[in-house]
Amino acid sequence: MHKHGGDDESVSTSPEDLRAFEVATRDLVGVALRSIEGGDVDVTLPQLRLLMVLSEEGTVSSGQAARALGVAASTVTRLADRLLASGHLSRGADRSNRSVVTLEPTARGRAVVEQVNARRQDELRRILDQLDPTERSDCAATLRRIHECLDGTATPPALSLLLR
Repeated sequence: MHKHGGDDESVSTSPEDLRAFEVATRDLVGVALRSIEGGDVDVTLPQLRLLMVLSEEGTVSSGQAARALGVAASTVTRLADRLLASGHLSRGADRSNRSVVTLEPTARGRAVVEQVNARRQDELRRILDQLDPTERSDCAATLRRIHECLDGTATPPALSLLLR
């Protein structure tokens, strides 16, 4: 049985362990952010977040995109305007309600998302290949358990797409 809190050192996280997780968090966010740098990724981070939502979900209303990103609808409109102008997304109207604007990634928008995901996977693979198989497996099991403990509450949906 797991205890939560308390003075028992066997259950309480040590400052050293906490620091190691803080450093790992920063390192992994760095991997995710580096995946959008350089090359021919010609979108900003906020634009990429929208493209990732659209690539994951397909055609969505601008309101659904705003909720997924945790931003105001006007922010999605501005992002969509820029991505439409650059050829990364297309706009449409919902068939059942023509006043609802829909957004969908174009082939160019999907290609950007695929490129970023491939870069991130390449860097993670390069790092993980330096661990022996047992270390890698143990680390992956621990990360899966941490994910279970978070229960989807720690990362905004659109950011979680970037960090996948």
